[in-house]
Amino acid sequence: MKKSPLQIARATYQPKLPAVFKSSIAMNEGSATQSVANQEEIKALFPNTYGMPIIKFTEGASKSYPTMAVGVILSGGQAPGGHNVISGLFDGLKKLNPDNKLYGFLGGPSGLTDHKYIELTSDIINEYRNTGGFDIIGSGRTKLEEESQFEAGEKICKELGIKAIVIIGGDDSNTNACVLAEYYKRKKSGIQVIGCPKTIDGDLKNDMIETSFGFDTACKVYSELIGNIQRDANSAKKYWHFIRLMGRSASHITLECALQSQPNICIVSEEVEAKNMTLNDIVDDIIKVIVNRAEHGLNFGTILIPEGLIEFIPAMKKLIAELNDLLANNDEFNSLNTDDEKRQYVKAKLSNDSRLVYSDLPKGIAKQLTLDRDPHGNVQVSLIETEKMLIEMVAKRLAAMKAQGSYKGKFSAIHHFFGYEGRCAVPSNFDADYCYSLGYTASVLIAEGKTGYMSSVRNLTEPAEKWIAGGVPITMMMNMERRNGVMKPVIQKALVRLDGAPFKYFEAHRIEWANEDASYVYPGPIQYYGPSEVCDQPTRTLLLEHGKKI
Repeated sequence: MKKSPLQIARATYQPKLPAVFKSSIAMNEGSATQSVANQEEIKALFPNTYGMPIIKFTEGASKSYPTMAVGVILSGGQAPGGHNVISGLFDGLKKLNPDNKLYGFLGGPSGLTDHKYIELTSDIINEYRNTGGFDIIGSGRTKLEEESQFEAGEKICKELGIKAIVIIGGDDSNTNACVLAEYYKRKKSGIQVIGCPKTIDGDLKNDMIETSFGFDTACKVYSELIGNIQRDANSAKKYWHFIRLMGRSASHITLECALQSQPNICIVSEEVEAKNMTLNDIVDDIIKVIVNRAEHGLNFGTILIPEGLIEFIPAMKKLIAELNDLLANNDEFNSLNTDDEKRQYVKAKLSNDSRLVYSDLPKGIAKQLTLDRDPHGNVQVSLIETEKMLIEMVAKRLAAMKAQGSYKGKFSAIHHFFGYEGRCAVPSNFDADYCYSLGYTASVLIAEGKTGYMSSVRNLTEPAEKWIAGGVPITMMMNMERRNGVMKPVIQKALVRLDGAPFKYFEAHRIEWANEDASYVYPGPIQYYGPSEVCDQPTRTLLLEHGKKI
């Protein structure tokens, strides 16, 4: 495979580690923990892994560890830095004992159940250090839920002598990791399970998981593109760009990109929900900015839209919840042939309020809401072209205003969706370091005999040597939620907090950004070599959450 100059150079980059890993390690355990909600239900479901203490690694006395084999799985969608998690895991295992082995299960969790794997050697690992993508072993979205899957996994682990499995994934994947850990501990199989926090969406975080890996790189990629578009808009001065950004369940990506690029309008789904806004309310807010800018001769601008917006509009959220329950494993609906038959079927089954909302939707959007669900039973919001819907609604309203003489500007719109562009980017220095540290931390958690934990690296706005490594019980992050019509234990998603520092900063500046072209910021491409203040910066979100200036 021919490599670019950047690939060749990045292969030699040595990720930075917390200082604790440069010496002998001691494990410090805190007090017992409990889940974020539904404590009795979660405890009943996870009696063997509930209530474990938070772990922090510090310098300690030298000790030796027996030889062990470990398996690793990449689960769910891609995120920059996954290869470095595996590299850090590999290097950590080899430092603990040079005879340790690492196996990669191919194609995601199904590799474990179908017994498809490779041994990851130094030759393989070295080809993938500091690279984007998940192609070293591939990923998949198979859910680990059935006892037969657990038993199939146990069988191959016993054959290979695997002591522990590391699952690199998001909230659902780590929930599966917790279920697997509980099963193996109850059976006394001797197989440990450790999770690593992955998702570009940024919604897997809490006091112990400050950010999920990949968020930093993806937001920097999107912000570069947004900055390029803003420079083009400010040059051509004739287009409004409606930009939808990945992030189904929270607006972290959209908010972070706004903090980096300072667009004219940024919609935050959590604010829409808190203010009980309707689609028309959102359109009204957009219209006000467009009309005001037009009055100053500015018939252009940028609007950032979170992918999951439609689910946060309260009336739409209620409709989607009803649709999720109605369409879960619904053979009767699936047997209908035409879109009109399906539309009439749905209308007949909805509550009165939801029927009115559904009936008022454009047929294209209504159809998109009834497409096949994702593996978790949720509507696939990435298939709903919210940016096109808003352009259509805004254009229609502006045309009516122009006919009345209350709008004299020109409105031409271009739509964009940024998602896959950021998922496999070459990881930023921050993600390269953070992911490597997460993998290294996982190796030590395994060596210390821990299971049902997520690898945790904190204090991330400080230089890497000051980062704090340890582990957090996965049950600590869990609550009960409805999935496919059934209440299930899942890791609680972290939404944008409207009382949090990132949103407060945005709120304090958005009027200024709406009206002034001089507010545009052009972040440019990710920098890998140069001054630390340019190359190693964490996200604006992290900086603000830690009380730092941006």
